[in-house]
Amino acid sequence: MTEDGSPADRGQLWHGRFDVPPAEALVEFTESLSYDQRLLPDDVACSKAHVRGLHRAGLIDEGELAALLGGLDSVEMEYRTGVLDVVASDEDVHTAIERRVTELVGPVGGKIHTGRSRNDQVATAFRHHVVGQMAATAELVLGLVDVLADRADRSLTGGVDGGPVRLPGYTHLQRAQPVLLAHHLMAHAWALLRDVDRLADCRRRTHVSPLGAGALAGSSLPLDPDATAADAGFPARFENSLDATSDRDFVAESLFVCTTIGLHLSRMGEEIVLWTSDEFGFAVLDDTYATGSSMMPQKKNPDVAELARGKAGRLIGDLTGFLATMKSLPLAYNRDLQEDKEPLFDALDTVRLALLAMTGLYATITFRPGPMAAAADSPYAAATDLAELLVTDGVPFRSAHGIVGALVRRSLDEGIPLVDLVAAEPELGERGVALLRPGAGTANRASPGGGGPEPVAAQRGRLAERIAAERARWSAMLEGADPESAG
Repeated sequence: MTEDGSPADRGQLWHGRFDVPPAEALVEFTESLSYDQRLLPDDVACSKAHVRGLHRAGLIDEGELAALLGGLDSVEMEYRTGVLDVVASDEDVHTAIERRVTELVGPVGGKIHTGRSRNDQVATAFRHHVVGQMAATAELVLGLVDVLADRADRSLTGGVDGGPVRLPGYTHLQRAQPVLLAHHLMAHAWALLRDVDRLADCRRRTHVSPLGAGALAGSSLPLDPDATAADAGFPARFENSLDATSDRDFVAESLFVCTTIGLHLSRMGEEIVLWTSDEFGFAVLDDTYATGSSMMPQKKNPDVAELARGKAGRLIGDLTGFLATMKSLPLAYNRDLQEDKEPLFDALDTVRLALLAMTGLYATITFRPGPMAAAADSPYAAATDLAELLVTDGVPFRSAHGIVGALVRRSLDEGIPLVDLVAAEPELGERGVALLRPGAGTANRASPGGGGPEPVAAQRGRLAERIAAERARWSAMLEGADPESAG
C-alpha cells in the first residue's frame, strides 16, 4: 500500500481493485507482451486518435494533448530504434506504452486511458494491424502472379519448334490432354488472384473501429467514436459495443485467407517436386532455390517447394485451433480472446515467407520444353480429339468414345502403334492421323478459356487486365478512395 492507503501501482492497468500483487504463475500464464509487441506502432496510432478525441471532448487541455502526443511519439521512436525497455509487469504492449508515456510526461500519462478499456483498445490496435498486413500480403501475392504471367509469356516462344511450350495436362495425376505451359501457369495465377480478392473482402470487414465501445457498454463521457475512427484511418466505427469488443470474425477470416493462399502454394509446391524429379524431368531448379544432401553429393533437393507444401498443414492448424477457441464464447469479452494473435501472427509470417520463396523459385526455375513436349505428344493424349472428330461426322459421342477406346485398348494389348490402327480405321484414316502429329493436340484447342494458342492469348490479355485492376483497387483502398472500403 502507498502512504495514503491506496494500492501500490504495480503496473497492471487493473491493479486498483487488489491489495496484493498477482502470483508469478498468473503473470507468466496471462502475459502477451512476448508476442504482441509488434502491435506497438498500431496502438500508438490509435492512441493518438483517442487522445485527440479526448481533447475535442474537453477532457484534456492543449498542454496535456501536446504532452501525450509527444510521449507517444517518443515511445514509438524508442521501439523502432530498439531501445524501448519493457518490464514483466507491463503484461502486454498496451500497458507498456501507457507506463512508458507516464514515465516520460508525468502524471498526465494517466489520462491516456480515459474513456477506453483494454477491450476496445486491443481490438482497435489489432484490427489496425491486420488491415495493414492484408495490404502487404496482397502485394506479395500480386508479385508472384506477375512472375507467373512473365513465365507464361516467355513460354509462348520457348518450345522445341520455336512455338509455345506444351506439356500434358493431368487428371488423377495421369496424363490426360496436352495444354500449353502458359495455360498451366496462368491457372495458378487465377487462383492467386482469387486470394487477392479475398484479402480485399476480408480487409473491408476488418476496417471497422471498435474504439469507444469501452469494456462492453460504451462510455458516459462525451466521446465521438465516429471522429476518432476517421482520425485513426478507419472508414467506419462499430454499431454495437458488445459486438465490437467480442468480435474476432476478422481473425478467423484472415486465417482462412492465409490458409487458402497456403493451400495454393502447397499445390504449386507439389507440382514442382514432381516436375523436377528425374521421373518427370520437366524442370530444373536454380541453385539459389535448391538444397543439397549432407550425404549424397549428386542430390539437388526442392526444399522450398516441399516446405511450401508442408507449411500448409501449419496454417490449417492455426485456423482450426482458433476456431476451436472461439466456439461457445458468451458475449462480450473473454480472456480466451487473447489467443487470437499468436495464430494470426504465425499465419501472416508463414505466408509472407512462403510467397517470397516461391516467387523466387518460379522466377529462376528452368523449364525443359523437350521432355514436356515428348510427354504431351503421346498419341494416346489425342484420344478425345479422335472421338470429337467422329462427333463432327454425326456419330453420337458415347459411340465415338467406345470406338476410340477400343483402338486404344487394342494398341496397348497387342503392341500396335495407335497411329497405324487409326490410319486403318475407315472412319478416321488420314484425318485421324493428322490429330496424332506433334503439337496437333494443343493447336486444336480453340474453345474460350481452353489450353490452345488462341484462347491462351486471349486469356493472357484478360489476366493482364485483372492484374492491373487489382493493383488499382488496392491503391484506391490504401488512399481511402474506394467506397467499398467502408464496413
